[in-house]
Amino acid sequence: MHENIVRIPAVAGTFYPSDPKTLRDDIAGYLQSVIGIDKVPGSVTGLISPHAGYMYSGRVAAAAYSQLSGADYDYVLVIAPSHHIYFQGASVYPAGDYQTPLGIIPLAGNIVQKLLSEYSIFHYVSQAHRQEHALEVQLPFLQVVLPKFSLIPVVMGSQDWETASMMVAALGAVLLGKRVLLVASSDLSHYHSYDEAVSLDSNILEAVNNNDSRALWNVVAGGKAEACGVGPMVAVMMLAAKLGATSARVVAYQNSGDVTGERGQVVGYMAAAIYK
Repeated sequence: MHENIVRIPAVAGTFYPSDPKTLRDDIAGYLQSVIGIDKVPGSVTGLISPHAGYMYSGRVAAAAYSQLSGADYDYVLVIAPSHHIYFQGASVYPAGDYQTPLGIIPLAGNIVQKLLSEYSIFHYVSQAHRQEHALEVQLPFLQVVLPKFSLIPVVMGSQDWETASMMVAALGAVLLGKRVLLVASSDLSHYHSYDEAVSLDSNILEAVNNNDSRALWNVVAGGKAEACGVGPMVAVMMLAAKLGATSARVVAYQNSGDVTGERGQVVGYMAAAIYK
């Protein structure tokens, strides 16, 4: 058995405010700024959301999470890439809740233990969770837009098609029939000029709008696009299809140049919803 350890925030005060009121007010402001974006015409099964500091990608993340208005889920599965350590398979936090400045999010202990005990693709790598911002920055948005949920926190080590497929097979078996939201955490191209970033990122937007996980994988693997979380995105798209989703829509796209005005080297951000 794993020791029950609360995962405390690693990037509160840097990627987003550590003060609860400031954080809640900031998220409310981002959500207000995207109020004109149309809702997808169906029930949302999955989201793709960026993971930069909120000052850069908060508005785009809000465009994803605004799609959940009025929705209710028992579980939220967040799949993030690992930025600090490489490892095989995927790591799932085994015991203990996740804390943010907005409070404690309970771990979906029954599901997590089933994944760890029955599926070899999942194991626990403590370093994968301790400092990982890509998963953490999704959580305050979820706390604001959803009434309550239990968390299934997954950090993906080896981002390859086989790992994604094995994760999807396991998660599909465990989550089928449950009220679950899937979230993939990913930024897009890194440190290209503004126009080059828009061109590269358009290949990802096209694949997502077509709800084509194989095309998404191919454009990144073939060097026609970049995404640090291509594995999580592909896994969430495939898993959403297993759970009944039939369509996907990009609901927002920006890059850091749109926020800062610096167009020499930018990072791309996309928000998308997968629905049925």
